[in-house]
Amino acid sequence: MIRLTTLALAMLCATQLQAQDLKRADPNRPTDLIAADLGIPEQVFVTCFMNVAPDVDHAPTAARQHDNKAILLPCLQRENAAITNDRLDAVMDHYRPEGPIQN
Repeated sequence: MIRLTTLALAMLCATQLQAQDLKRADPNRPTDLIAADLGIPEQVFVTCFMNVAPDVDHAPTAARQHDNKAILLPCLQRENAAITNDRLDAVMDHYRPEGPIQN
Protein backbone atom coordinates (compact mmCIF):
# COMPACT_ATOMS: atom_id res chain seq x y z
CA MET A 1 0.00 0.00 0.00
CA ILE A 2 2.82 2.43 0.77
CA ARG A 3 4.36 1.75 -2.64
CA LEU A 4 1.09 2.63 -4.36
CA THR A 5 0.86 5.86 -2.38
CA THR A 6 4.42 6.76 -3.30
CA LEU A 7 3.69 6.07 -6.95
CA ALA A 8 0.54 8.19 -6.83
CA LEU A 9 2.50 11.03 -5.21
CA ALA A 10 5.23 10.77 -7.84
CA MET A 11 2.64 10.91 -10.64
CA LEU A 12 0.99 13.97 -9.08
CA CYS A 13 4.35 15.73 -8.78
CA ALA A 14 5.21 14.88 -12.39
CA THR A 15 1.88 16.32 -13.58
CA GLN A 16 2.44 19.51 -11.60
CA LEU A 17 5.96 19.85 -12.97
CA GLN A 18 4.67 19.45 -16.53
CA ALA A 19 2.16 22.24 -15.94
CA GLN A 20 4.91 24.44 -14.53
CA ASP A 21 7.13 23.66 -17.53
CA LEU A 22 4.33 24.71 -19.87
CA LYS A 23 3.93 28.02 -18.05
CA ARG A 24 7.68 28.60 -17.85
CA ALA A 25 8.06 27.85 -21.54
CA ASP A 26 5.62 30.56 -22.58
CA PRO A 27 3.84 32.09 -19.60
CA ASN A 28 2.12 34.85 -21.57
CA ARG A 29 0.48 32.87 -24.36
CA PRO A 30 -1.92 29.94 -24.55
CA THR A 31 0.44 27.23 -25.77
CA ASP A 32 -2.45 24.85 -26.41
CA LEU A 33 -4.13 27.26 -28.84
CA ILE A 34 -0.88 28.21 -30.56
CA ALA A 35 -0.03 24.55 -31.09
CA ALA A 36 -3.51 23.82 -32.43
CA ASP A 37 -3.27 26.70 -34.90
CA LEU A 38 0.11 25.40 -36.07
CA GLY A 39 -1.19 21.85 -36.37
CA ILE A 40 1.21 20.35 -33.85
CA PRO A 41 0.89 18.81 -30.37
CA GLU A 42 1.20 21.31 -27.52
CA GLN A 43 4.20 19.51 -26.05
CA VAL A 44 6.07 19.96 -29.34
CA PHE A 45 5.50 23.71 -29.22
CA VAL A 46 6.53 23.86 -25.56
CA THR A 47 9.67 21.83 -26.21
CA CYS A 48 10.65 23.95 -29.21
CA PHE A 49 10.01 27.16 -27.27
CA MET A 50 12.26 26.11 -24.36
CA ASN A 51 15.41 27.51 -26.01
CA VAL A 52 13.80 30.73 -27.19
CA ALA A 53 14.74 33.89 -25.27
CA PRO A 54 11.71 36.21 -25.24
CA ASP A 55 12.44 39.85 -24.48
CA VAL A 56 11.30 40.70 -20.95
CA ASP A 57 10.15 44.14 -22.12
CA HIS A 58 8.19 42.65 -25.06
CA ALA A 59 10.23 44.74 -27.49
CA PRO A 60 12.86 42.42 -28.94
CA THR A 61 15.55 43.76 -31.20
CA ALA A 62 15.61 42.56 -34.79
CA ALA A 63 18.67 40.46 -33.91
CA ARG A 64 16.88 38.75 -31.03
CA GLN A 65 13.82 38.10 -33.20
CA HIS A 66 16.06 36.54 -35.84
CA ASP A 67 17.92 34.41 -33.28
CA ASN A 68 14.69 33.20 -31.69
CA LYS A 69 13.13 32.39 -35.06
CA ALA A 70 16.27 30.47 -36.04
CA ILE A 71 15.65 28.24 -33.02
CA LEU A 72 11.87 27.99 -33.08
CA LEU A 73 10.94 27.61 -36.74
CA PRO A 74 13.16 24.65 -37.70
CA CYS A 75 12.14 22.82 -34.55
CA LEU A 76 8.45 23.29 -35.32
CA GLN A 77 8.97 22.34 -38.96
CA ARG A 78 10.42 18.97 -37.90
CA GLU A 79 6.92 18.18 -36.61
CA ASN A 80 4.97 19.95 -39.37
CA ALA A 81 6.90 20.91 -42.51
CA ALA A 82 3.96 23.05 -43.65
CA ILE A 83 4.68 25.70 -41.00
CA THR A 84 6.12 28.72 -42.80
CA ASN A 85 7.77 31.79 -41.37
CA ASP A 86 4.72 33.86 -42.28
CA ARG A 87 2.33 31.36 -40.65
CA LEU A 88 4.39 31.28 -37.46
CA ASP A 89 4.46 35.08 -37.33
CA ALA A 90 0.69 35.31 -37.86
CA VAL A 91 -0.09 32.77 -35.14
CA MET A 92 2.36 34.23 -32.63
CA ASP A 93 1.12 37.77 -33.31
CA HIS A 94 -2.45 36.62 -32.80
CA TYR A 95 -1.67 35.34 -29.30
CA ARG A 96 0.97 37.89 -28.27
CA PRO A 97 -0.55 39.72 -25.26
CA GLU A 98 0.89 43.06 -26.33
CA GLY A 99 -0.11 42.60 -29.96
CA PRO A 100 2.08 42.21 -33.02
CA ILE A 101 5.67 43.33 -32.77
CA GLN A 102 6.13 46.67 -34.50
CA ASN A 103 9.32 46.79 -36.54
